Amino acid sequence: MHFFKLIRPLNLAIIAVSMYGIAWYFEGVFEIEASLGINSFLFFLLVFSTVMIAAAGNIINDYFDIKADLINKPERVVIGKHVKRRVAILSHWLINFIAFSIAVYLSWKLQTYWYLFIHLLTINLLWYYSLRLKREFFIGNLLIAGLTALVPLLVGYYYFHIREINPPDTLESNFYPFSDGSISNYSLLLTFAISGFAFVMNLAREIIKDMEDVEGDKTLRAKTVPIVLGITKTKWIAGIFLFLTIIISASIWIAYESIPIHSMIPVFISALFILLCFILLVISSTKAHYRTINHLIKFAMIFGMLTPVYWRLIMIYG
Repeated sequence: MHFFKLIRPLNLAIIAVSMYGIAWYFEGVFEIEASLGINSFLFFLLVFSTVMIAAAGNIINDYFDIKADLINKPERVVIGKHVKRRVAILSHWLINFIAFSIAVYLSWKLQTYWYLFIHLLTINLLWYYSLRLKREFFIGNLLIAGLTALVPLLVGYYYFHIREINPPDTLESNFYPFSDGSISNYSLLLTFAISGFAFVMNLAREIIKDMEDVEGDKTLRAKTVPIVLGITKTKWIAGIFLFLTIIISASIWIAYESIPIHSMIPVFISALFILLCFILLVISSTKAHYRTINHLIKFAMIFGMLTPVYWRLIMIYG
């Protein structure tokens, strides 16, 4: 039970649901061979290996953060209290080995080095982040935001690639809710947009988490944004990133005038959560406030990233 708490199963479930949700939308748009689609063993392996790397990253993050966590959130410390440090580090390497082995298989089966490269890079970046970059000014925040943004991109590239190696018999010309698009790169374009949203949102969330963890980070002589710039300036930075997501979403809607307004409901809900985060950020001053904002950002990200699921439901039920 304590080990499952260590790997943060809720966060892992969000990753898996997001990947399957985006894939479900693509299944409704594209003509996909059953042996390669959402119900295939290959796609399951892609999702499973991604979740495994995230789980290993959570373990190694807590492994190197014990000292700070004893100050910031002592009630949530697992390593050293309920799980031995040796068990934690061995579990980290075992999980990563399984994920990397799956990446080797995927790269061989799909005739691309993409998964091998991305999985290996992510494993090493998460290790180095936990070891050092997390305590450096801003670069750690950028890295985690970037790795989060990779999740939808993995799905987009998967569907782009399998359509390249298995061209469809027919070519669709409309992709709901967009009235036009390129059959060869639509999956990449859409997931780039979702990834951009995830990147900016998670960047704001990581900065706010640093505000919550200031006291513990000081014991590690960390150079996080709130420690270097102060809480007030950090609030402005996080607020700008939050507001940027609303501007980008509004710009896309304006640029594509043909998008039905009802297809944007999840985006509007996400925007409301973001606006609430922005307001709370202005008036917040305690760890409890910052933690609440982090939860709200997570809800906003879920609605934003699962918008394609809503589109697929409209495609099915009208």
